[in-house]
Amino acid sequence: MNCCCQLPQHQQQRRHHHRNLSTLTKKSTKLFVAAAASSILLSSSGLVTTAFSSNASRVVSTSSTAHCFALSYCQSTKQTPFTTAATIFPRKQLQSSLQMSTSSQTEGTSNKVEKNHPLQNLYQNLDPSWINQLSTETPTNYEKSLQRQSSATSYRGRTSSSSSGSEDAADNRKMRPIYNGHYVVVKPTPLKKPRLVIHSPSMAATLGFTEEDVLSEPFVQFFSGDVSTALNPLGTTTKKEEHLTWATPYALSIMGTRYTSNCPYGTGDGYGDGRAISIGEVISPQKERYEMQLKGAGPTPFCRGADGRAVLRSSIREFLASEAMHELGIRTTRALSLVVSEKGGDTSNRPWYSDRNKRGPLPTLDDPRLASYSLEQRKQIISQLSVQQKNDPDVMISEPCAITTRVSPSFVRIGHFDLFARRAMAGLADDDDVPYDTTTDAWKELEELMWHAAFRDYKESAYDPFVEKKDAKGASLAILKGAMVNISNLVADWVRVGFAQGNFNADNCLVAGRTMDYGPFGFMDEYHPLFAKWTGSGEHFGFLNQPSAGYANFVVLAESLLPLIVADAGEDWMKEEQRVKKEILTEAQEVFQEEIDRVFRSKLGFDQHEESGSDLWSELEPMMRESRTDWILFWRRLTMVMKEYPSLDSTAYGDMLDLLMGNDEVVKGSSPFYEPLSENYRSKFLDWITKWRKALKEAESSSDDPMSTSSDDTTVPSNWRTLPSNATPYERMKISNPKYVLREWMLVEAYGRASKGDENMVFELLDLVSDPYGERDGGDDDDNYEEKYFKRAPDEALTAGGTAFMS
Repeated sequence: MNCCCQLPQHQQQRRHHHRNLSTLTKKSTKLFVAAAASSILLSSSGLVTTAFSSNASRVVSTSSTAHCFALSYCQSTKQTPFTTAATIFPRKQLQSSLQMSTSSQTEGTSNKVEKNHPLQNLYQNLDPSWINQLSTETPTNYEKSLQRQSSATSYRGRTSSSSSGSEDAADNRKMRPIYNGHYVVVKPTPLKKPRLVIHSPSMAATLGFTEEDVLSEPFVQFFSGDVSTALNPLGTTTKKEEHLTWATPYALSIMGTRYTSNCPYGTGDGYGDGRAISIGEVISPQKERYEMQLKGAGPTPFCRGADGRAVLRSSIREFLASEAMHELGIRTTRALSLVVSEKGGDTSNRPWYSDRNKRGPLPTLDDPRLASYSLEQRKQIISQLSVQQKNDPDVMISEPCAITTRVSPSFVRIGHFDLFARRAMAGLADDDDVPYDTTTDAWKELEELMWHAAFRDYKESAYDPFVEKKDAKGASLAILKGAMVNISNLVADWVRVGFAQGNFNADNCLVAGRTMDYGPFGFMDEYHPLFAKWTGSGEHFGFLNQPSAGYANFVVLAESLLPLIVADAGEDWMKEEQRVKKEILTEAQEVFQEEIDRVFRSKLGFDQHEESGSDLWSELEPMMRESRTDWILFWRRLTMVMKEYPSLDSTAYGDMLDLLMGNDEVVKGSSPFYEPLSENYRSKFLDWITKWRKALKEAESSSDDPMSTSSDDTTVPSNWRTLPSNATPYERMKISNPKYVLREWMLVEAYGRASKGDENMVFELLDLVSDPYGERDGGDDDDNYEEKYFKRAPDEALTAGGTAFMS
């Protein structure tokens, strides 16, 4: 008998209603692709069907014909088918100071209280709202969890070296299910022989640290996980209660589909912060709240059998990318410090790529296997293979462990809401007139989380107006309004700068719309709409599908808050739930589409609201894809065209094309094209430049706000969205099209040198990304950055494992 038939009739109706809601959600997530263009491949040939129109509503995807060919080809070739960086000291002086001051840290510390202790201001301003406002697991559930612990430690045959013994159990360093509560108190596992590699002076200053504080032993102790030792002198003096550190549970949803199979228990009760531990919230001197989180601080109950560590390679990538994203003007978590375990300390084994592991050779246009396709189709198949061929690691390497301290006003994830909404919605009410049982502990935890997110992320709009009235519906709707704007802005900005997050699940999406979890990310070299570094990204997390992924995550947030919105709707709650959800998601689709359209208008020099910019992108996209175009160089050189030819009356279109194309014979790597343009494509780009310039002139002549006649080229506005409507096309383009981003070949070289003891390039890249929109073309302080870094990726970087792709 169907188990649903055993339920009372009103509960059967509710379950049927929720299934319908799920169906509505899946239909609505067939969203637009985040850009505008034409099909990747001719849809009539059944190769790749992509909707790149501004009014389209589907995700970029590969249809069966192209996928089958790619799969068979890979099998036949044995390939797998798939300004603030140095505000206190100059960079080199700062690096020297760090190495001298932290190269030999002593173990332990004296209980003698030091005057002006380096952590004194931090300690006095700690205010852990996550602990104070939210709940931890009940004693009953704690005991229930311990009964499952012994079997969990052998999950998938893996055992953590730090997951044994009574001390680890007491400190919550052993894997176990967490059945309720927003956090688990977890002690970090300190790094042995810690040394500070680098820090962000601007982030340190924001938190109230002086340079002397940063170079001190207690600072290194605290941010390498030895929290108790670092704070012990302060605790002895103030007799303050024990400082708590914590990890949090959340759920996994991918493109709007909820999963539990990722959990070792198959229930979703074992997923969460596997190697990230929050070590406190602090009120800064500017009266702003920041949470500090150690990534790589050892195992937690959510480690799923792993060691809970990060290595120097991944930590350098995370540290630099966090600060680069901040300087690009994109919402992000920040990086405060990077601490490594010195030789003789902690190491971890990680699978990685040997020099032999490269993307296999692609078929040529005259490959007999492509004979049945047209020339254009053959080009598209080869282009598709160039992003699908990704290999798994082939060697195991030992790497030093490291910890990056990431900082954010909040780390509230959509995955948090996903988990607690699932638990709350499991409680169906016995009364036909109400949708849920609002008396359960699960309901209380969902409501607590909502108020906490409102307090942390949307205080002025979602907390202050509603908390005294206990208006959960009003607060939830305000959170959704704010998240809709911030997440749509975020994914549009990623496209603007050529960034692919790689693993944009709901648990990697913050409610406040900040970039986080810099793992399998990558900045794009050669343009392709499905670009992603991670071997597991699939098409759904491909470059131009990121707005669709962001929208899918927003849908999960909306579904998770709907119970709070309709809880008091009465007997018509089902209709009200349908109405509210349709209204919110319809608005969200429009907002997400408009944000990506605004990005391309601004990149092309148009006012954000000038619709002709979207049409020009539709025509440009296939040309860029088919001509193997470098994303960053193309847009910046197009910006140079506008700088050199500011008058829209100019008709020197051939000279403009020459400037756009660059000249590899004069400056190697300066052309944005990875292979010479054919005469056919030269003609296409010339025609497009002509249309672009004429469209800009027409837009200007029809504008009610005359364009500024002067432009200060020495400064760059802080954000392209805040430019005045009378800004010049060049001003719009310069702030929309960065000159420098963290290309993977740069990061590979930096962490490769660092592994051999030379950390100079890590500091240099931090300095480079401090001014991504500036020219950096040979001044005294620029270290010849333009020659070194404003160029295409080396050819080998487009095929090498660990650079072109990674696991």
